[in-house]
Amino acid sequence: MNNFSCFGKKLEVFFSLSCFYQSFSCRNRSFFHFFLFHVNPFWIQLNYFIIVSIFGHLALMVSKPRTAWFRPMDFDMFFMSVSATTVSSMSTIEMEVFSHTQLIIMTILMFVGGEVFTSFLGLQFARSKFLKNCPSSDQNSVTLVNLNHNVPKCTNPDNQIKLDLEKEKPETNTLDDNGNKCLGFDSLKYSSIKFLGYVVLGYLFVVHLIGSTLVSLYVRLVPSARKVLKDKGLETLTFSVFTTVSTFTNCGFVPTNENMIAFKKNSGLLLLLIPQILMGNTFYPPCLLFMIWVLKKTTKREEFRYILMNYGDMGYGHLLSGPHALLLAMTVFGFILIQFLLLCSMEWSSQVMDGLNSYQKIIGSLFQTVNSRHTGESVFDLSTISSAILVLFVVMMYLPPYTTFAPTKLQEEVSDNGKQSRKKTFMECLIFSQLSYLAIFIILICITERQKMKEDPLNFNVLNVTIEVISAYGNVGFTTGYSCKRQLKPDGLCIDTWYGFVGRWSTMGKSILIIVMFFGRLKKFSMKGGQAWNLS
Repeated sequence: MNNFSCFGKKLEVFFSLSCFYQSFSCRNRSFFHFFLFHVNPFWIQLNYFIIVSIFGHLALMVSKPRTAWFRPMDFDMFFMSVSATTVSSMSTIEMEVFSHTQLIIMTILMFVGGEVFTSFLGLQFARSKFLKNCPSSDQNSVTLVNLNHNVPKCTNPDNQIKLDLEKEKPETNTLDDNGNKCLGFDSLKYSSIKFLGYVVLGYLFVVHLIGSTLVSLYVRLVPSARKVLKDKGLETLTFSVFTTVSTFTNCGFVPTNENMIAFKKNSGLLLLLIPQILMGNTFYPPCLLFMIWVLKKTTKREEFRYILMNYGDMGYGHLLSGPHALLLAMTVFGFILIQFLLLCSMEWSSQVMDGLNSYQKIIGSLFQTVNSRHTGESVFDLSTISSAILVLFVVMMYLPPYTTFAPTKLQEEVSDNGKQSRKKTFMECLIFSQLSYLAIFIILICITERQKMKEDPLNFNVLNVTIEVISAYGNVGFTTGYSCKRQLKPDGLCIDTWYGFVGRWSTMGKSILIIVMFFGRLKKFSMKGGQAWNLS
């Protein structure tokens, strides 16, 4: 009898714990659903980048740098982590300071912070939202448990309300491929979103695999490129993967201090990287559209046809219509051509291209102009380039990736997929334009660095500060650097380094630039700001 009583008490404790666990799980699920369905996507993405940056900073601090005698400051490590996560490539530390382990950590940060990968995560959120109103397997299991009258019932009020609402729905649902009850039309849409996620994931995998393989083969087969890595103590595989991820995500970090200047005579390597730059940013929508079209023709799947016919309803901002993608491609080529012609005409015989033959000058100029939009890898020292070219680069860095020149007759076809405008809220009316925010950031940095601007005006001038701010906003990474030779009052202790101009700023100035990098990475949420202002 005592044994039976003890067994009953144990069983009661077990069911109590089960109820507690179920209640805890339900509350966590409710919190997740609230965070997923009710929180503004801006705050979700901002928290994502901040959390990844913090974990990246901790990982970089735990791992040891390459040189034991030099350990970077904690704040500079955090700055580099934010720069890698926001794919900005603004640097306050020379790249050759980082050890093999730290380079791997930065590779991961760049990959998970890249636009294509984060858009893939967005598709997974879209799938979760799509199944919000469908009964899940968890709910079915709860129903089966409650059928046993010998088991204590433990229900959550939120779940009970949710189940009651679902019972009120008309029984016109059909089963999709996963056995979830959804409308037949929505079932095809859900399946199309799932297939679109597979396409994006495959796109990521194939481009990185092919890119890393080609870069690795080039470095192994070309003695001059192999010698650069050997002299700097870099492994071929690490360099290949790091450079490919950085190039595709449009980050712009390279494991060498000089960035791509060390490879400016390796035209073959530059030609391998140019397609990766375009496929990871400005040319991503046309490439994605072409890939879906090919899959539709080869597989005859209804999902791919649905994606092409309903691109505006897929909830994927990178999926454009055919005419829009064509105009985007033409605009990208137009910007590259304008920059290429101006750079070649003004710098062909200057010291910028010293030591290069005609072919190397053409490929180097093409590589530099392709990088000016968002990637930021450099084969030329920007501090020696004429001011006219620098101003053009500033304009290119400011432009969003999908800037498109659309003639008047095509404006309606490529604008917002035909959606009607809605009335703006009061808070939306208070948002400034992008130029207003950038002007504020430049003014604040000029205030924080005002003493250095007085003492060292050739380095700390408004143009260099503007280039740094716009580069951080565009997540590009172009920088004029800092030169001890330009000091009006020479400092015998000054040493030229290969990190960015921001590396010479104060901690307050660096903090402002961190905000600019986050702001630039999330600028899509404020692109339509400032429309409440009337300048007439």
